[in-house]
Amino acid sequence: VERLPSPQMASCAPDSPCSCDCFVSVPPASAIPAVIFAKNSDRPRDEVQEVVFVPASTHAPGSRLQCTYIEVEQVPKTHAVILSRPSWLWGAEMGANEHGVCIGNEAVWTKEPVGEGEALLGMDLLRLALERSSSALEALRVITGLLESYGQGGSCREDPTPFCYHNTFLLADRTEAWVLETAGRLWAAQRIQEGARNISNQLSIGTDISAEHPELRTHALAQGWWGGQRPFDFAQVFSLTRQPVRMEAAKARFQAGRELLRQEQGGLTAEVMMSILRNKESGICMDSGGFRTTASMVSILPQDPTQPCVHFLTATPDPSRSVFKPFIFGAGAAQVPQVLSPTFGAQDPVRTQPRFQTQVDRRHTLYRGHQVALGLMESDQDQGQQLRQKQRDLEQEGLEAARGLLSGEWAPPAEKLGALFQAFVERESHVYA
Repeated sequence: VERLPSPQMASCAPDSPCSCDCFVSVPPASAIPAVIFAKNSDRPRDEVQEVVFVPASTHAPGSRLQCTYIEVEQVPKTHAVILSRPSWLWGAEMGANEHGVCIGNEAVWTKEPVGEGEALLGMDLLRLALERSSSALEALRVITGLLESYGQGGSCREDPTPFCYHNTFLLADRTEAWVLETAGRLWAAQRIQEGARNISNQLSIGTDISAEHPELRTHALAQGWWGGQRPFDFAQVFSLTRQPVRMEAAKARFQAGRELLRQEQGGLTAEVMMSILRNKESGICMDSGGFRTTASMVSILPQDPTQPCVHFLTATPDPSRSVFKPFIFGAGAAQVPQVLSPTFGAQDPVRTQPRFQTQVDRRHTLYRGHQVALGLMESDQDQGQQLRQKQRDLEQEGLEAARGLLSGEWAPPAEKLGALFQAFVERESHVYA
């Protein structure tokens, strides 16, 4: 990691607009015997987020894998994943795998400088962890191992002006969750075995550290950030001394999210998480300047391993005016074309050098229809209310299907479960037609 940023990297400063919010509920905070995961992905407002299904696969020994900017060694076997990702990159903002592991990431800036070179994006690390792990703890080990081997770095937006950051992650599975916070190759992690937790673009792990990089404290001592006498508080030691305005806004969102979780302790469900993600007053549902919530996700991870996990994804911006649609891993699971962006091969601005000198239209079919619907909601009050009601009705059907499935009242064949997301995407497309 370079110690001093060069002038052209000035836009990587933490006062650049950014925000994301991740939430998790572990019983007894959940209303049902399940871990509930949720995330809002807040990104440049015109960026398109697609939903990508990647089936499980095996790979030849010695294979290499092209991520957004760099290649890494491939592993012999990768798990099936469902990803919500900015359509220009390889990784993902959030996603889940067939073993019930969910991960969301967030931007963070610390006293440790952001590297100038291209390495693995935090979003690449997220996807790699989902493809290679069968538990939240294993996913954490995948990310920290890759950090050590390859580091993190590179621009995180589709723009000629670089926008760079380090990452925090919320990782969850059927039994527990982990918060992983990084500063360059260094990191600290906190295990969550019960209760509710959230993260919002800032370091939040204090003295309750469950695992850490072996050089974390010696590095802090060497830099003069920690004297070694008082208890080691990761957030206090590694956070920037002078917090920019945007980081202060993140602190307010973090506190608001924590309070919303506290108010629902013991009663947290997928619906409650969706309502939190739609909360505009707190800024959790974001629409500010050049950034907005571009996609959202909520997952139900039952503690009973015989029950399927249910993942709700929007594939469209602004969760307050979007439909959370259920996805379940099953025999019929496949890529849904309506939520897949067009590709541009070797001519893609992310592939040509210098990068991002031109723009391309990455809007997928559902995104285009949703844009038209948002325009109607803003220009025609009556028609807008009708559209919003149709969205709510469709979402309610998905929630009822999930409840029926988890209660045992509905037991369709695996092929039908795997095709559920496709069916809901098609129905939403008809709403906008």
